[in-house]
Amino acid sequence: MVDYMPSSKNQPVLTVWESVYQNIICSPYRERISGICRTAGYISDVKSLKMQKSNGGICTMIKLKIKNVGPIKDGYCSNNGFMDFTGVTVFIGNQGSGKSTVAKIFSTLSWIEKALVRGDFTDKYFSQYKRKKLLFYHGIDNYLTDNSLIEYIGNAYKITYRNSKIKIEEMPLKSDYKFPKIMYVPAERNFVSSVDRPDLLKHLPLPLYTFLEEYEEAKRNLTEGIILPIGKVKFEYQKRNNRSWLVGEDFRITLLEASSGFQSVVPLFIVTKHLTKIIKQEVNLTYKKISVDEGKKIRDELTKIVNDKNISEDIRKALLENLSARFGYSRFINIVEEPEQNLYPSSQKEILFDLLKSKNDFENNQLVITTHSPYIINYLTLSIKAEIVKNKIQNENLLSELSTIVHLDSTVNHSIVSIYQLDNLGEIKKLPDYNGLPSDENYLNEFLGESNDLFIKLMEIEDKCQ
Repeated sequence: MVDYMPSSKNQPVLTVWESVYQNIICSPYRERISGICRTAGYISDVKSLKMQKSNGGICTMIKLKIKNVGPIKDGYCSNNGFMDFTGVTVFIGNQGSGKSTVAKIFSTLSWIEKALVRGDFTDKYFSQYKRKKLLFYHGIDNYLTDNSLIEYIGNAYKITYRNSKIKIEEMPLKSDYKFPKIMYVPAERNFVSSVDRPDLLKHLPLPLYTFLEEYEEAKRNLTEGIILPIGKVKFEYQKRNNRSWLVGEDFRITLLEASSGFQSVVPLFIVTKHLTKIIKQEVNLTYKKISVDEGKKIRDELTKIVNDKNISEDIRKALLENLSARFGYSRFINIVEEPEQNLYPSSQKEILFDLLKSKNDFENNQLVITTHSPYIINYLTLSIKAEIVKNKIQNENLLSELSTIVHLDSTVNHSIVSIYQLDNLGEIKKLPDYNGLPSDENYLNEFLGESNDLFIKLMEIEDKCQ
């Protein structure tokens, strides 16, 4: 048991951070558990805490370099090989070109960085990772070879995988780290709404299990029906029988009976709304006050988790994640595979606008998308253009007119958008922009143009038949 510095009887009511940190500062386990005090961006001394309050603790841009990992060979050839993960980052390309590989590596290394900041594990623990264990969670562990190179430059740590070894270095501005909730939304998400009791099935991909847990938690926390962004349909959840319903003007069906489009969009929409709401609440309560007794309970839980030798590292990780969530996340990293899945173009627009709205709730939120859909890129371009127009408008009537085209809370500044194209040769290129708007000369639009060219050739053949 850890011996803590005794509390004064006249000790005033403290913030969460102050209460916990004050009582572990003399602990021999300080380095192992003080990371929990940095949850939601908190750091290791009151002076720095005050400084962070004043400067907002804005996150810097995350950079990622990948070479010789699965379908990715030379990777990104500009910027010394580093892709910038900005507020909105999109990957487009053919199936099997590596879009999901990039997203999964980014997800994994973002989580490792968070775990290091929080103090769940030491850098030594990860540096001793076996090669295949690094990407096992996402099922791409066999993509790593002796020639693989991965470099991740985050806000708190730089993580390098080279020559089958992991090297971890602290960043100079580690104290500015803002604690994120990271959600990976897999393409297989419709499975959780198209199968009855998916929680009873075995051998599902691990990210799907994680997403299923978040989906179930999101449903349990619904207090009333929620309107979906497509079709003016309401989603309702009945806790007593664990049933999900879709309700329209003249119908009421279970989600199991719904179309594949609804089965895909409902889990994505519900989980995104739920996590966005949690972060809003936690940010508002970041500096909430707790009593000395409440602080002691938190310290006792931390000590029990860290020192329990009878639980596995996976269970320890989950318990720390659960406990740290009670301190509050301060940003949301939403990584979404194929938001367009099974959706009509107009529905793709609405779900994209909703994802952008959630991203815009906090400056440090991030949205990462992989897509095959040219409509996603075109609607994102609309959102960027709408932001440009919105900043020029000084008339409420014009704002109202603009909102009929793009939701005002779904517009984005072009400076926070990065779009990357992946080809079948393993190379990655950044889509150029013109006056802030993404170029329409991208792979997806080129295929649309190709279909027009092929149609013209068919007409030419038809003419020769006469």
